[in-house]
Amino acid sequence: MTVNNRHDRLQLPSTRQLLVEGGDTRIALVPGQIFNRYGCTPQPDPGLLGFGSATASVISEAGFAAADALRCRLALDGEPHAISYARELNRLRQELALLCGTDDLPDVDIVFAASGTDLHLIAAQLVGNRAAVPALALMVNAEETGSSVTAALSGHHFSAHTALAATVSVGSAIPASSAMEVAAVPIRLADGTPRPPAAVDAEFESLATHALAQGRRVLLVLADVSKTGLIAPSLACVTALQRRWPDALDILVDACQFRLAPATLRAYLTHHFMVALTGSKFLTGPTFSGALLIPTAAAQRLRKHLLPGALRAYSAAADWPDNWATAGSLDNVTNFGLLLRWEAAMAELRAFHAVPEAAVAYFLHAFARAVQHRLTNDPAFELIPVPQIDRRPLVQATSWDHIPTIFPFLLHHPATRAGNRPLNREETAQIYQRLQTDLTGHPGLNRPIAALRYQLGQPVTFGQRHGMAVSALRLCASARLVAEATAGGKDNSAVVIARALAALDKTALLVRCLPT
Repeated sequence: MTVNNRHDRLQLPSTRQLLVEGGDTRIALVPGQIFNRYGCTPQPDPGLLGFGSATASVISEAGFAAADALRCRLALDGEPHAISYARELNRLRQELALLCGTDDLPDVDIVFAASGTDLHLIAAQLVGNRAAVPALALMVNAEETGSSVTAALSGHHFSAHTALAATVSVGSAIPASSAMEVAAVPIRLADGTPRPPAAVDAEFESLATHALAQGRRVLLVLADVSKTGLIAPSLACVTALQRRWPDALDILVDACQFRLAPATLRAYLTHHFMVALTGSKFLTGPTFSGALLIPTAAAQRLRKHLLPGALRAYSAAADWPDNWATAGSLDNVTNFGLLLRWEAAMAELRAFHAVPEAAVAYFLHAFARAVQHRLTNDPAFELIPVPQIDRRPLVQATSWDHIPTIFPFLLHHPATRAGNRPLNREETAQIYQRLQTDLTGHPGLNRPIAALRYQLGQPVTFGQRHGMAVSALRLCASARLVAEATAGGKDNSAVVIARALAALDKTALLVRCLPT
């Protein structure tokens, strides 16, 4: 394994190049193309209308301008790159805490990483470090969180290239990593409908108590929210386990979607939960960027722990607060790609933070009503049920984050809707790709809507219908859409919502053009 950190020796590359560096293969451009596997370019693409924030978003003009300005400052400041990198990350730590409303909480530490998957790897290694017997990680099924999360939690390489440009073997154990068993609990039934919450809680509780009774440490990963907008296990289940096993149970909130209000984030941290956030989902920053928020009690216990040496391929010293032992054991290198992606995400967070909460809630309610009505009443669609977001007893539903912002749906051939003939996975993937394309002039698509380009959430596996595997698309609200709907102190909700409904218009048109 070799680590390549050339930016300490050469001039900084362009902003466009840096935005696709410093991560794993997911953020790399598709060979011969100008976009990555999610259809995102490393420069603004105003013609691609984004409603896919559950997966990825193209960088905005404001985000790119912020990243480009930071890159110019770095190129001109004359300092060694490692010093500039550490200084800028410390600035982002302070601003992220301020905008999240956690800056007054004592000793909450922030660790930056290249993605949410990297955050799971780091959290698992911190928890499992020096455990007498292998710890157990409990998570929801990978289809609802991320295909590489299981590998990351278990201490295995999840991509052929790491955040710091090391070449590794996918699926192989990270040398000297802490062994951790991983158990996944399904949260939807075979047909895609949500499992009863009591059944999900019972399975999490059974697995956790069995391991804890054997003297094993447990890392419980709470999804808030999953790819399709679910919270699991329930907060009642998690807090009951925490009260029973306060010294042996660690809780990581997988909030990588970042669909959290400050009150919710504060509640998690004050109840001693670690929280994983990213800048590339709800915030619509470029793919990918992550931040692990570690509350006081956990930070005091974990600061003295050293991560395995092989994790130097994933994490730089400045990614950590300087009072952590790990910071002293990692290489003093830079990841300017990560830094610029976070700077772009922070531009989105600043704009969102400036919107009064009442205006946020007003828009999200209106957006949800319009989208749900359309998905319910068009024969081309089947709205997937998503239970009401419930974070009791930790948080009451008074903030905007109890409003759904991810709307999963199946596609149906209209002529056979009554007979329950959904599109299969291949057909759904075809629709997803064609939505992003100007289809002017294609047979059967001679309507103005065909020229418009839309990005929805990537198809997510959704079980089977009558023996056929199906996938769901997702239409999502985002921080960027909220800021646009309230720009200039005006109510632009109707314009943004009309655009979302037009995305569904094109989707339905494409479905009707498929052979039945």
